[in-house]
Amino acid sequence: MPKVAVAPKTGARRRARRGPTPAEALYLPDLEYLKNLQLPEGDGEPLESDWHVVQIWLLNEVVDQLFKGRTDYFCSGNMFIYYSLEQAQSVIKGSPLYKGPDFFLVKGVDGTKPRKSWIVWEEQGKYPNLIIELLSPSTARKDQGENKRLYAKVFRTPEYFWYDAFSGEFAGFCLQEEEYAPITPNEQGWLWSHQLGAYLGVWEGVYHRRVYRWLRLYTAEGELVPTDRELRQQALQQAEAERQRAEAERQRAEAERQRAERLAQRLRELGVNPDEI
Repeated sequence: MPKVAVAPKTGARRRARRGPTPAEALYLPDLEYLKNLQLPEGDGEPLESDWHVVQIWLLNEVVDQLFKGRTDYFCSGNMFIYYSLEQAQSVIKGSPLYKGPDFFLVKGVDGTKPRKSWIVWEEQGKYPNLIIELLSPSTARKDQGENKRLYAKVFRTPEYFWYDAFSGEFAGFCLQEEEYAPITPNEQGWLWSHQLGAYLGVWEGVYHRRVYRWLRLYTAEGELVPTDRELRQQALQQAEAERQRAEAERQRAEAERQRAERLAQRLRELGVNPDEI
């Protein structure tokens, strides 16, 4: 049987009064035992719908755009999160107590490190700073109940959002003590995320040839955080606008040259040398 990590006695009474931290609350064996666990990377089950798949792509893309140039964060979707021995063993047995969120963000980590799953005890005890669940009829009840409690009381994730593109339900919460308090939407219905430094809001349009009401990011100034394709389109539009301005300037200069030439010709007809004026 694996050994259980025992916390030192110093300050035990103080910890008992305030309650354990997430790391202290975990029933974890020693690291050597954990390293030998064969943790599945996925369960082979498809996501709920095409929208779920593509929405995760979109969230990954716009968060990368928002944090462009940074490597101190990791974001992903539809990835297992392992946080305790009991939960890990339940996954290994094929009846997972918990798999992972649809989308999550962890800050203050090496974002260049390849990962096939998020294993808390291999990440210095770090849990997600932000979680987004994409609701569906089969998952909404768990996401709004059991998972919400897990994220608040065990993960202590500072911000939690959920969104359903088909019903339009969109809500966000920030952690206060061990409970989530609703985030008040602005006039546009967007929800501010301190973890992102941006708003989460609903945008209707085309992404990867699909038309849905997508969950997108907006800057503090209200600008939509663009995708790579939108950035390229903006660059093309800017280049075309510059070309049109240059062409307009060329035509103006040519018109001015022709006007000056006509005036000079008229002066010559009158016997006046325009070069001597």
